[in-house]
Amino acid sequence: MGSNFQPLPGFRDFAPRQRQLSRYLFEAWTRVARRYGFSEYEAPLLESAELYLKKSGGELSEQLFRFEDKGGRDVVLRPELTASLARITAAQQRDYPKPLKWFEIGRCFRYEKPQRGRSREFYQFNADILGESSPSADAELIALSIDVMRELGFSEGEFCVRLSDREAWLEFCRGNGISDTQLDAFLQVVDKIERDPEEKLRERLKPFSVELETVLSFIQDADGECSANLSAVLSDLAIRGLDRFAAIDLSIVRGLAYYTGVVFEVFDAGKTLRSVAGGGRYDSLVSIVTDDSIDLPATGYAMGDCVIMELLNETAGPLAQYQAWLQRQSTCDAYVVIADESKRAEAVKLVNTLRESGLGADYPLAPLRINKQFKAADQTLARFAFVVGSEFPALTLRNLNSRTEESISPDSDPIELLRTRLDQPDGPLIA
Repeated sequence: MGSNFQPLPGFRDFAPRQRQLSRYLFEAWTRVARRYGFSEYEAPLLESAELYLKKSGGELSEQLFRFEDKGGRDVVLRPELTASLARITAAQQRDYPKPLKWFEIGRCFRYEKPQRGRSREFYQFNADILGESSPSADAELIALSIDVMRELGFSEGEFCVRLSDREAWLEFCRGNGISDTQLDAFLQVVDKIERDPEEKLRERLKPFSVELETVLSFIQDADGECSANLSAVLSDLAIRGLDRFAAIDLSIVRGLAYYTGVVFEVFDAGKTLRSVAGGGRYDSLVSIVTDDSIDLPATGYAMGDCVIMELLNETAGPLAQYQAWLQRQSTCDAYVVIADESKRAEAVKLVNTLRESGLGADYPLAPLRINKQFKAADQTLARFAFVVGSEFPALTLRNLNSRTEESISPDSDPIELLRTRLDQPDGPLIA
């Protein structure tokens, strides 16, 4: 009888094929982070609720997986990494030279409605720079966000980084009678200006006594000179030759209240999906977390796996790159085919010798017809197969890609021969 159990809403199973795509993303994220000089850290999945309620703002506080543990503590499954990072760096920042350039790849949890590109459990890549207040740190992370997309196979014209500055909005609010205490609530309206219908936007703007046309005009009139910080960031990107991937768009404000300066989001060119990634400056968060005992400027970037997986599967170049990578992901170097079942003990010894030599090896755990064994070997993506038959200790080495084979005499070392063949491109062997 089959089980009726299914994953909880918004949670996913990762069978081997699905896990391959995750590993592909993780490897790309790690390569780019390493190229940019970031060091890896890890934060716990479970945190104090107070940490994430202290300055979460927006919808996040309503999306927490929050409960009381057996010790009576009010805890949450982390919804993102920034508050955890602020806590860790506040405690340990004296042990590291500034600026801190740290990254993590890990699970996060948000109790929100599951939909395309959004789930309640997701993996997220975070890269942050702490201890540096200059726009060069913001530009460094925006450059990293561009290179992540290029690492995944996306080309110019297939994505864009949209830049904004909360300082520009702060000036707008001061000039339009919106108090500092209203700023976060006002920016929540701006954050949805592309998604909410006009009637709803007008209704939501009533408490701020500002017309929708005034807000839209401010966004549309923005250019590279709209703030000194944005101008400096664009100049930095131009030096790198990356400014062609970026554009000013003041409708980008990011939903979390702790952002204080330059913010950005990465979108596919057609804007068919929600933002692929995003980040920004959060200079006050460490101070807030530590009740003003430590002041550490910071800027960060994050990419979740859900949206980028959707986009990757829909874009020809990145999908072809992933599929080419997938074809190279063998689960072993050699598959041992047992052509004569009476030689199973000898075959198992060969498998063990291969493994002890540091090579990946697999074999049929139960008697199986030879054609099915070769089919199993193909499914592992192994390049070679040893055939153990009645002629043992003589062996046959088959190249599973070129479909050619060679005999191995009893006085030859099969391990060294395999190592040699693995170092060579596939081609005709001795027929």
